[in-house]
Amino acid sequence: MLKIDMHTHIIPKHLPKWTEKFGYGDFIHLQHHKEQAAMMMKGSKFFREIQSNCWDPEIRIEEYAKHGTQVQVISTIPVMFSYEAKPKDGLEITQFLNDHMAEICQKYPKNYIGLATVPMQDEELAIKELERCKKDLNIPGIQIGSNINDKNLSSDRFFPIFQACEALDIAVMIHPWNMMGFNSMERYWLPWLVGMPAETSRAACSLIFGGVLERLPDLRVNFSHAGGSFIPTLGRIEHGYNCRPDLVAIDNQVKPTEYLGKFWVDSITHDPHLLQYILDHQGSNRITLGSDYPFPLGDLEIGAYIEEMELSEEVVEDIFCNATLEWLKLEKSLFE
Repeated sequence: MLKIDMHTHIIPKHLPKWTEKFGYGDFIHLQHHKEQAAMMMKGSKFFREIQSNCWDPEIRIEEYAKHGTQVQVISTIPVMFSYEAKPKDGLEITQFLNDHMAEICQKYPKNYIGLATVPMQDEELAIKELERCKKDLNIPGIQIGSNINDKNLSSDRFFPIFQACEALDIAVMIHPWNMMGFNSMERYWLPWLVGMPAETSRAACSLIFGGVLERLPDLRVNFSHAGGSFIPTLGRIEHGYNCRPDLVAIDNQVKPTEYLGKFWVDSITHDPHLLQYILDHQGSNRITLGSDYPFPLGDLEIGAYIEEMELSEEVVEDIFCNATLEWLKLEKSLFE
């Protein structure tokens, strides 16, 4: 059975020192301090250590083959979004990352599919980069953050970007980042354990309540980490919509539950019971296999627990490949 892991992250082995070049900011660069590893530096501060599977496509192929996976959808590490950069500098960073990604996909067409990044802080530049990625780089989708410099995705300034994605047939993956309350809850890794699920729900609620999904019915959106806390707390969200429409239903009068099955989520729940709950709400054709490879908070056995859930072969095949192929509008024959 074809297995496509649609939620993985990659970074070029060597990055320009953009902080020095631009003369401001804390942009990421890599210090290769030992063999097969590097320190991600945010300006002059240590961010995290990564291993060569963050940048080496052949090592990645060997590693994910051990879990019966043939294809990875690659996207940048969210800290590389660089939405805080001046627009022209943000464009330079995204083009560097997208060109690198396109090279990998072109060299290993049966192993990699790319999700580009775009400078969301400037809608005109973002749309130009969308067009370049679609027409010149043949990249079928983008990854964006759950908020853009603390602005919700329902903001009018981002609507032309989503509109362009729909017109260009570009899929959108939304990944949590810049977690709300980060500085007040750093202890115990709470931004990743609590903030990330909430951020994804923030993004989903923004696109629903802001009417973006209603106005763009052909926009193909995938919310990472199984939609975060959105689906598990949908009862509360819908109740809020019903009991205080004066606060909630001000831009869109369609109930949030009406959108179930109209967007995609990945399978990263770490819990078969929760995945079954997501399946009951979404249907298998709207759940894509994801791992967050190569980071430790991800599902580093790439869906092994799904195979132990006694699901039908049709449901497993939907999750392992069909849902991703439909989301990205790709043919299975490309990878056989």
